[in-house]
Amino acid sequence: MTCGAIFILIGCLLLALDCGAQGLRPSDPVERPPKPDRMGVINTGRYDYGGMGPPASPAIVEAAGRAVVKPMPEGPFAPTWDSLQKNYRTPSWFEDAKFGIFMHWGVFSVAAHHNEWYEKHMYGAEAQWHAENFGPQEKFGYKDLIPQFTAAKWDPDAWAALFRKAGAHIVMAMGQHHDNFALWDSDVTPFNAKKMGPHRDLVGDLAAAVRKQGLKLAISNHGVENFTFIAPTHELRERLQTAGVDLFDPAWASFYNVADRGDAALIRFLADWVNRNFELIDKYRPDMLWFDNGANLRLLDPLKLRIAAYYYNRARQWGKEVSLGTKFNAYAPNNDDTKQIGSIVDFEKVGVRSPAEIRSGPWMVDDAIGSNSWGYIEGLRVATAETIVGRLIDTVSKGGLYMLNISPMADGVIPQNQQEVLLKIGAWLDMNGAAIYGTRPWVKCMENGAPAWHFTTAGETLYAIASAWPGPEAVIESLGTGKVNGKVDRVSLLGSAGALDFTQDEQGLTIKLPAKHSGSIAWSFKITGLKNGVP
Repeated sequence: MTCGAIFILIGCLLLALDCGAQGLRPSDPVERPPKPDRMGVINTGRYDYGGMGPPASPAIVEAAGRAVVKPMPEGPFAPTWDSLQKNYRTPSWFEDAKFGIFMHWGVFSVAAHHNEWYEKHMYGAEAQWHAENFGPQEKFGYKDLIPQFTAAKWDPDAWAALFRKAGAHIVMAMGQHHDNFALWDSDVTPFNAKKMGPHRDLVGDLAAAVRKQGLKLAISNHGVENFTFIAPTHELRERLQTAGVDLFDPAWASFYNVADRGDAALIRFLADWVNRNFELIDKYRPDMLWFDNGANLRLLDPLKLRIAAYYYNRARQWGKEVSLGTKFNAYAPNNDDTKQIGSIVDFEKVGVRSPAEIRSGPWMVDDAIGSNSWGYIEGLRVATAETIVGRLIDTVSKGGLYMLNISPMADGVIPQNQQEVLLKIGAWLDMNGAAIYGTRPWVKCMENGAPAWHFTTAGETLYAIASAWPGPEAVIESLGTGKVNGKVDRVSLLGSAGALDFTQDEQGLTIKLPAKHSGSIAWSFKITGLKNGVP
C-alpha cells in the first residue's frame, strides 16, 4: 500500500469515528464529493464533514468578503496567490527555533471529560454523562460552563518562565477553539474571556509575559470550524428546540451556530471570522497566526488571502518577520502541500501525519503531551520526557519545528506531571541544545539500530544523537570512510569535557565512550572534519 493510500485510509477511519461520535450512522445520507485529499478530507465543494469547516459556496464567500469593511493596510501584499508568492519570505527566526509550546485551554477544560471537543460530544455521545454530572442540557448547556472557566489561579508570568525553562523558543497562545469562545478582549464578539468567565484578556496577558521572556508569540485560531461543530442528536435537538433554550436560545444563537445555519447566517459567520483574525493581528502583533484544519477548504481561499495580505502588510509596518501556520494544503492552491504560498505547513502528531523522511522547506508539527486528549481531562495520560525528547529529535532531524501541546486546567494550573516533563525537556536541551537549535538536516535523518542515531548539522559540524547509551563503544555505520565527504578529525560528547578516542574505517565510525556520562535520555555526539555531504 502506498503512503498516500495509507493517509487516505487513516483519514476515512477518523471521519467514520467522528460520525459515530455525533450519533450518525454510516448509512445516513451525506453528500459525497468526488475527490478527497490524502487525509480523506474534502477541500472543494459545499460539504459539511463533521465540523471541519463551513459548508460554504462561492457566492457565500463572496458575500462574506463584501461584509468585511476594514480596509487593507498599505504595503506590497495584495490578496492574490501571485502577490504572496512574490513578497512572502519565511521568517529567519523560524528555521532556528526548533521547539515551542502549543496549548489547548478553554471552556472545555471545565468539564475535564472525554476531550477538548466536549462541546460537540455533550450534545452527542456524551449527552448522558453531561446530564448526570451537570444537569440536563435544557438547564445546563455548554454556555453555562463559561462562568466556571475562571482561570482563578493563572499566573501568566509563571507560565512563561516555565516555558523558557523548558527550552521553548516560541509559545502559541490559544486564541479560540472550535467552541467559538474568544480568549481575548474582543470588540468583535461579545463571547470573550474579558466579558465572561475569567474576565481577563488571556491572550494579551500571556503575550506580555512571553515577550518578557524573549520568546516568540503565536496565536491559534480554530474558530472557522465552529459553524457546523455541534451536531446534536435528533432527540436532544427536538427537546431543546421545543423549549427554545440553550442551542435555540436567540441570545446565544451566534455563539452556538445551530439554530440558524442558513446562507445569511453563514455569511455573517465568515465575515466575523475574518474580523476576529484582523483583531488578533492588530491587538497582539503575533509572530505567527495559526489555523486548524477547517481553513483548508479551497472555497475559503479569497478570505484566507485577504487575511494573509492584511497580516503581512501590517507586519511590514511593524518591521517584524511573521508567518501564518496552517494545516496541509490550506495555503497550497494546487493542493500539493509541498508547495505552500505564504504559510508554514503544520502536521498533526509525530509518527501519524508528520513527514517520515527529511522534508525540504519550512514545516512544523504539533504534538500532544497527552495521549487521550489535547485538552485537560481527568485521567490524562501524559507522555514521558524521554518520549517527547525522542519526538523532538526526530522532527528536527527531518527539518521541522516541534510544537508540544500542553493541557492546563480550567483554573490556570498546569498539572505537576506536565510541569515535570517540561522541566526534564529543558534540562536535556540545556545540555544538548547545540544539536537542536539552529541546526539543519544532514543527508539522512537517521540510522536504525541499537541504538538508533539521528543526525543534525550546524555548518560543517555534524551531530549524531543516540537514542540510548551505546555501552563501552559506539559504532555509527553511516560515517564509514567512503560513505561520507571528508574524514572525522574530532568527536566529543555534549555535556562532557574533552575529546573522545575514535577510529574511522569502511565499517563506520567507532567511538570509545567514557565509563561515566551525564544525562539519562539521549546523547549527542559532536563530530567535526566532515563536509556534511556525500562523496
